[in-house]
Order: sequence, then structure tokens, then C-alpha cells
Amino acid sequence: MKELNIDVSRRRFIAGAGALIIGASLPLKKAMAAVINPQREFEANAFVQIGLDGIVTVLSKHTEVGQGVYTGMATLIAEELDADWSKIRVVAAPVDTSVYKNLSLGIQGTGGSSSIANAYEQMRRMGAAARSLMVSAAAKLWNQPASEIIVQNGVVMLPGTDLKAGFGELVAIAAQLTPPDPASLVLKKPEQFTYIGKVKGPHRIDSRDKVTGKAMYSQDIKKPGMLTVTIKRPPLFGSKLVSFDDSLTRQYPGVVDVKATPSGVAVYATSTWAAIKGRDLLKASWDDANAERRSTAEIFAEFRSTATTPGVLARKTGDTRQAFASADKIIEAEYTFPYLAHAPMEPLNGYIFWDGDSVYAEYGCQIQTLDQAQLTAAFGLPPEKVKIETIMAGGSFGRRIDFGNPKLGPDLAADMAAAALAIGPGKGIKVVWTREDDIRSGWYRPMVLHKMRAAIRNNQISAWTNTVAGNSFFKDSAFDAAIKNGLDPMLVEGSSEPPYTFANFQCDAHIVPGHVPVTSLRSVGSTHTCHAVEAFIDKVLDALGQDPVEGRLALMTDAPREAGTLRAVAKAANWTGPLVGNNRARGVAVAKAFNTRVAQIAEVSIGENGQPRVHKVWCAVDCGIAVNPDVIKAQIEGGIGYGLSVALYGNITLKAGHVEQSNFNNYRPLRINEMPEIEVIIIPSDEAPTGVGELGVPPIAPAVANALAKLGRSRDDLSLPLHKPGSTIEV
Repeated sequence: MKELNIDVSRRRFIAGAGALIIGASLPLKKAMAAVINPQREFEANAFVQIGLDGIVTVLSKHTEVGQGVYTGMATLIAEELDADWSKIRVVAAPVDTSVYKNLSLGIQGTGGSSSIANAYEQMRRMGAAARSLMVSAAAKLWNQPASEIIVQNGVVMLPGTDLKAGFGELVAIAAQLTPPDPASLVLKKPEQFTYIGKVKGPHRIDSRDKVTGKAMYSQDIKKPGMLTVTIKRPPLFGSKLVSFDDSLTRQYPGVVDVKATPSGVAVYATSTWAAIKGRDLLKASWDDANAERRSTAEIFAEFRSTATTPGVLARKTGDTRQAFASADKIIEAEYTFPYLAHAPMEPLNGYIFWDGDSVYAEYGCQIQTLDQAQLTAAFGLPPEKVKIETIMAGGSFGRRIDFGNPKLGPDLAADMAAAALAIGPGKGIKVVWTREDDIRSGWYRPMVLHKMRAAIRNNQISAWTNTVAGNSFFKDSAFDAAIKNGLDPMLVEGSSEPPYTFANFQCDAHIVPGHVPVTSLRSVGSTHTCHAVEAFIDKVLDALGQDPVEGRLALMTDAPREAGTLRAVAKAANWTGPLVGNNRARGVAVAKAFNTRVAQIAEVSIGENGQPRVHKVWCAVDCGIAVNPDVIKAQIEGGIGYGLSVALYGNITLKAGHVEQSNFNNYRPLRINEMPEIEVIIIPSDEAPTGVGELGVPPIAPAVANALAKLGRSRDDLSLPLHKPGSTIEV
């Protein structure tokens, strides 16, 4: 079939190479308003392709990093298209921010648990538009009214007759039709759904390829003539390369070249093993004049000193000064949160080829807009000359989000560009980070300290203050503009608007600069704010002699959905109090993040070695309409496991500036035999979908900490990690 391009009313329809391609996107300006108001006009761009073989290919604007987003995007399309799930395929969309932008972020990228939330309306309309074209094509073919034609499981038919056709049979005719305006289409009502919200709904679309080894990751890339690159990085953050001796490195079999880059020294070899071994033989000297030389305790001492005075105001109500002055009692606590490595199962790596005129990169890119901007700047090329092919990534947890902070040094995209430029055009290279690279020299969750105070009068909380001191990953990054009047919103999300109402309240924060590179971790600011708020409210309620559940509910007068999740989880756990016998106790925690409400109860014991053992976790989640309930449960379960790794073991420590951890032997994740039984309760809702990929993480650490306090662990010793060094956890 000859390629045909037709432009109609700013909506583009393309038929070519035996496929029907349809799509649309919202304009960048006021994108979120347009999601809420579907009457805004869509611009034409490809999201759905239908082949002559009837295969429906969904172009996902979001990266699959294991969270199930490919399944989510396919579900939204398939629902309104009435497609046969067995004939649905998903591929990553090309880089084009004007077309494939995340409507929540305004750029093309995946993060903030925003994928389903921002695509819910848009992708359903794309499916509805595709369905309309199939129906119109059948009506033309059969000379029958379109209003009488239906679609079921990928088959277009006229009830009461033998007329029926698969999608592939109608592609050629549909290619000649004017596509409908997606905003004019009537979408299904929830009671009409066949895929969305079904407990026994569509299976994970990427599962088969993953379990059979067919799925392609960056580390799997092997191209003719490709070189593998490892980079020798400085032992201290902030050090600069002075000189290097590569004489032994160049003698190692397979080593091709050695070049200096902004990150250190790049070793180019014909295999990963040769690149690693060649790097081991490399000798380098460093200028440590501006490097981070302090130990963890010294950095926390700076945070502690900073937090003695209020920081930039995040939110204030009432008069906290007067409330504390007239208090019968004042309760205080400090919670510290160390640097954390993300430790995804697949460390960073990516392929890049520069021919002197254009650039091609292939890897698990998570924020396409920012990465492309870094590559275009590095090579001095226009965006149309820089192509990024996004493939699946083996986990992220925030590690693949590169905010582009030149003051803290380059990350993967910049490393790839620098290595390509250093060796010159015409060489395809794959930059590989080892596990040790990422844990010793990676970008971490910021260190943070919370100073909490509560005023008690007449046995009630009369005032609450929370001063935060910590690193900012927004500062000097591509998102620097998000810092308003010196306040980084990521430092206080979850603590500036807790689920509890206090007559007198203040939350403020200090940005503490440092040399250690920091970035977002799964659940962002809520990784620490939820712990501080929930551990402290439990401490205060305990001092008041109030039940952890009932006491929280009494303070949730302005948080009905949070209260709903707490009631649901308490009911599921048959809550009668924190002590349940058999040397076990239960802890409670509640969070709101990414517009999703979640509550958890953790049942915990303390072993003979003094270390905690988590036996069961109940989790209630209110995430609006549950598009893929099974994926939601998997994400909550995975988040709880990840959060327990952080709570029990997560701790990147510095000694005279040197990172003490190196691999899973001393930065260990939760083991499978430590995983608790988990019960997930998804609260029915007709609200718009909200995020779930990160929501299992925030409440688990404080829920476990609060249970430990009930078992006698000092409440002043509940900062992370909860597992104390020098012992092994009970199994």
C-alpha cells in the first residue's frame, strides 16, 4: 500500500506500511485543565496502530520500568476500542514532547506516579477514536448504518446478520476516512467496562517476554563493532581528575582506548569484562580540595544545628508561639534519614552512536525530554538530530530520573555523550555502571532531618511544628524553578499538609547544600515526611493515652478519604489495639501522596537477637478508579517490600567522605524469606485514577517503627534504619 498522509482539522491520519495509525494529544498549554475538560481540542498524533493482521499496537508515552504501565496504557486503549486483548501489543513512543508529553508534568517522562492519572482520559479517547473508524469503515463496506454496528472483542459486526469483520480487514477502508474528533466521542460508563477495574482482567502484557527472556534491556544490547565503556570515578564526591596512568590498562586484552571525561576516566573495550578489568588497572590522581570529606555524623550535626531555628515557611495556621507558651506539656522528637541508594536490579547503562551529524541512543530512558535536552546540548545538535529509542528498564525507583544538575556532576545521559565525544564519531558505545559504581558513586535519596514539637493543653494537641533540614535535588537542576522563595516543595510534601487538623500548625524547611549528588527516590519526599509525621503522631497519642487508630481518626476532620482508608485497614486487621499477644504488636501509619490515600497496619515482633520481624501487613488504598486491580496489588506489595528494605537496612554512610557500602553484601535488600504476608484492600471509588506505583513505600517504615515502640523499643530510637548494625535479622 502506498503511504498516504491526510491532514484534516489539525488532526492527522496516516495510513502506511499496511497499518492504520491514529492518535491525538492535548496542547501543552493548560494541559491538565484539558484532561479535566475533555471538550478541549486534541491535536493529531499517533498513539494507536492497527495492522492488516489485526494486531493493535499501542504507543506508550510512559516508560515500562516494571510498574506495569504498558499494561495500563493498553487497558485504556483496549477498553474503548473493544479490542481482543490477545492481539494487543505495546511499544515505546518516540521522543516528541509536543505529542507524547506527560500531561501532569508538561514534559515527556515517567514519574510521580502520574502515568495512569494523566493518561486515563486521553488514552480512552484514542481507543474510542480507533473504534469509531472501524465502525465507519464497516458501515461503508456493508452499506449499513454505523449506529447499528457493534464491536466485541476485536470483531466488528452487524447484529442479526452474518456481517462481521476483524480490524485488519477494515484497515484499507478506514485509511480513506476522516478521523473523528476524539473530544466529541462518548466514552463508556463504568458499568460497561470489560477490562478496566476487573479483578480477573487482562494479564500483564509484558510478563511472557520477561519470563521467557525475550524482553530486551539496555545491558542486552550488542551491536556490530560496539565498544563497552566503564568509567573510573573519584573516591570522593566533588573531586576532580588531575592525571592518570593507563599503561597497564592498555595492555589488558580487549581494551581499545582510554579517555578523560567530566566523570573521570573512561575505559573502552570490546567486552564488559575487559572494560572492568582494564579500569581496575588504571591509576589516577585526584584534586580533593572541594570534595566532601565529612562523615555521616558530621553532616547530620550540620543539619541538627540548622534545624534549631525555623526555616522557610511552608504552611502556618494559628499562633504556634502562643500555644507553646501556654502548653501544659511539650513533646519533642528528632528523626534522621540517611542517604539511600536506589539499587534497581539493573544498574544504569545505555547505548549511544554518534556519526558526526546525528545521535542515536537506546536505553531505559525515563525522562525523555530532559535526557534529549542534555544530549542536544552536549553535541550541539538540534532535537530532530537526536533520537532516543526507549526500551524497558530493569527497575528504577527514581534512579533513572536525571534532573540534570551540573553542579553535582554528570549522570548517565551526560556520561554517554561525553564518552562518545571523547572517542570521536563513528563508534557505537555502551556505557555500563556496575553495582559498585551505583552504590559507591551514584545519586542518592537526600539526607534529611526532621525536628518535631507538639504542645499539649488539657490533654489535647494544641500546636504542632515540624522543621525540616535536608538536601534538595531540585536545587540547581532542571526543576530549580519549582523552588519558590527558597522552599523546596519536595522537602515538605506530606509534612506541610498532614492528614490531621491542628488549630496551631507550622511547617518550615532549610535547604542544606552538599557535594553528594542527590535525586528522587520512590515516593519522593514521602520517604521521610510520612515516617516523621506518623512516628511522631503515634508518640503524641501514646503520651495522651489514646488508641493509635481512634486518636488519628479524631484528628482527620478535614481528611475524609484518609479516614476511609484507616477505617478500612483497621477493619481488615480486626483492630482491637496495638498489642495482640504472642510477643507481637501492631503499628499504624497513614499517608497521602500523588493524590492517593493509603493506610497500613504492620504486625511485628522482636527476635532474640533484638531485631524486628514483620509478620503481616494490611494495606488499604484509595486510588480512585482502579484500572488494573492486579497491577495495583502487585505495586503495593512490591512497594511494601522495597519500603521494608529501606526501613530495616537502607543506609549509605560516609566515613571521611568515602562511601562505606559497595554491593548487596553491605547494602542489602529484603530477602524473600523476610517478606511478610500482605493483604491489600482497594477501596471502591468513582474518583479519577491516582498513582499507586510509589504508595506502598511511605507508611511501612513508620508502621513498623510504631509497632516496635509498643514492644519496648525506645521512641527516641526510631530513625532509619530500624535494623541495628552488628546483628542479623531474625528469619
